[in-house]
Amino acid sequence: MVSTHGYAITLGERGRVVLPASLRRELGVRAGDRLILTTQDDGSVRLISARQLASELKGVFKDVAPERSWADELIAERRVEQAREDCGDN
Repeated sequence: MVSTHGYAITLGERGRVVLPASLRRELGVRAGDRLILTTQDDGSVRLISARQLASELKGVFKDVAPERSWADELIAERRVEQAREDCGDN
């Protein structure tokens, strides 16, 4: 279930918006944090912290990414190097 809360804010000079302290606490953001604001087709906006967005996107492509083991690649490279050294092909 999606929970929504309303906040009355005023657009300030130069288009600045101040987020109420209760909203900053709810979002877990502080001064200097990066925020992503997206517009929706219905004219509404969505605000999310960059940290939260990154967390949500983590692993989103895991089903399409090829299986890759850095350890296996490193071992394979070392074996090739060892074979070259054993053959004297420095």
